[in-house]
Amino acid sequence: MTEKPTNKAQKLERIRTEILSSGICPDLAHSATNLVMGRGSPSAKIVFIGEAPGKNEDLQGVPFVGAAGKFLDEMLSTINLSIDEVYITNIVKYRPPNNRDPLPEEKRAFWPFLVRELQIVQPKLLITLGRHSMEYFLPGKRITEIHGQPKRIMFGNGKLVVLPLYHPAAALYNGGLRNTLLEDFLTIPAVLSLVNE
Repeated sequence: MTEKPTNKAQKLERIRTEILSSGICPDLAHSATNLVMGRGSPSAKIVFIGEAPGKNEDLQGVPFVGAAGKFLDEMLSTINLSIDEVYITNIVKYRPPNNRDPLPEEKRAFWPFLVRELQIVQPKLLITLGRHSMEYFLPGKRITEIHGQPKRIMFGNGKLVVLPLYHPAAALYNGGLRNTLLEDFLTIPAVLSLVNE
């Protein structure tokens, strides 16, 4: 194994340690079972960002392992990718009680850690899953209007391409959204190849 991925993995682990020691969102931390960081390749070209862990994620301490995660795995296979080739994380790293939406102050508290995560992984393409993660990168936009449309934004010291998609969990409960998400997902290889040019 090369040194670079190991370094990235160690840096990501440091973020985990820092969140645990800094007491971020104590109410959330108290009600959750586990802190849920990212999974996949620390050197991935594609990063997926959801909103917050659900019940299965909280129990296992791993993001996207429930029904939505299985659906995401299936969609990845349609574009010949596996979880080992991408990186998946959430803005909020603790499960909100009863799977409620994360609160604005919870997202704000975790935002600096997400920024650092992205600075370590350095993806070519950032895919937001659902409106909660989209709104931080594309403020003022509506997912119903811009889903599946790549947008180039300034991020840190450079530019980043953001592709907003519906969240797999929403698509599981809404057949129309499911088809839309599958269609949008199939554009990922073309968007990535344009980013790489």
